[in-house]
Amino acid sequence: MSWRRFRAIFHKEALHILRDWRSLMMALAVPLLLLLLFGYALTLDVDRIPTVIYDQNQTPQSRELVERFQGSRFFQIVERQGNYREIVRRIDHGSALLGVVIPQDYARRVEANEDVAVQLLVDGSDSNTASIAAGYAEALILAYSTELRERQLVRRGVGALKPPIETRARVLYNNELKSRNFIVPGLIAVILMIIAALLTSLTIAREWENGTMEQLLSTPVRPAELLLGKLCAYFVLGMADMAISLGVGVGVFGVPMRGSTWLLVGTSGLFLFGALCWGILLSTVTRSQLLAYQASLLSSFLPAFLLSGFVFAIENMPFVIQQFTRIVPARYFVAILKGIFLKGVGMEVLWAQALFLLAYAALVFTLASRKMRQKIA
Repeated sequence: MSWRRFRAIFHKEALHILRDWRSLMMALAVPLLLLLLFGYALTLDVDRIPTVIYDQNQTPQSRELVERFQGSRFFQIVERQGNYREIVRRIDHGSALLGVVIPQDYARRVEANEDVAVQLLVDGSDSNTASIAAGYAEALILAYSTELRERQLVRRGVGALKPPIETRARVLYNNELKSRNFIVPGLIAVILMIIAALLTSLTIAREWENGTMEQLLSTPVRPAELLLGKLCAYFVLGMADMAISLGVGVGVFGVPMRGSTWLLVGTSGLFLFGALCWGILLSTVTRSQLLAYQASLLSSFLPAFLLSGFVFAIENMPFVIQQFTRIVPARYFVAILKGIFLKGVGMEVLWAQALFLLAYAALVFTLASRKMRQKIA
């Protein structure tokens, strides 16, 4: 391999990137746009649930329960003097997610230490959000009912009610349970996969369509030198996108960075190299920019978004899909990102994921080199 020929190919591809300023701006702006869009818009946190209260009792006891809902950060009271018709109307229009109905004999049953039923009406069109909202409401009512029982026991001189089992939860790594803290690191993997595969998937196909590949073939350049020269030019661009993503994630969204920055850079470079080789392989096989673009979109963005654990938990997927995710490199890089960002772990924990990325990059690079050699031959 000649360093001079490699540098010439790298210089040629770098000039092409710099002269095509529209594509360059897109490559640098897309990560920023995706981070801002997903970071602010995509959230799995369920709070400020729009709630309608139908208090049929209108007593101090029922109003105390209403105040518990109003004082919780998980609920936002949009109507306090509602009725069944108002609850259904607001749920139909999407202005309410939860309806709470307090029965007429609520105060009497509470004072008589009798069981009383508080009805919850939940909009189940979004099953995940509905189950979380119902769980919050049930937990609030359960805690309030336990407090009422303790008051009644104290009044009778029995003493406070002490449960036999006390739960003390300690949340590790993401104390505030913010979904943004695991969405933003996972989004870095999606961004690198999209940028790498889409940009490099067009490079070889563009040479064939523009007729410049014949000119390259007339030079002494070898397939490996052509491949590495093009890869390195886009590798620099991909690492710039990585730096932008890291700066926005930590600086704008406040995602904690507890692990080694050098480990993050090294594993990101490994993942980026494999993604670039995949794009080159698609570009070499198809020879068409349109076909290469479509193939890269289907094989990079969709698996990285849907099958990497970025948003949807792999453990909840069907068994067959879980096994298929084992060949998706973004799955392992997402695990590395979350481990470095949130847990602060090192290579002693992440070595298996890093080893898979290394094997994937080596395999795809070998396939791309052989296919390039066949096409040139």
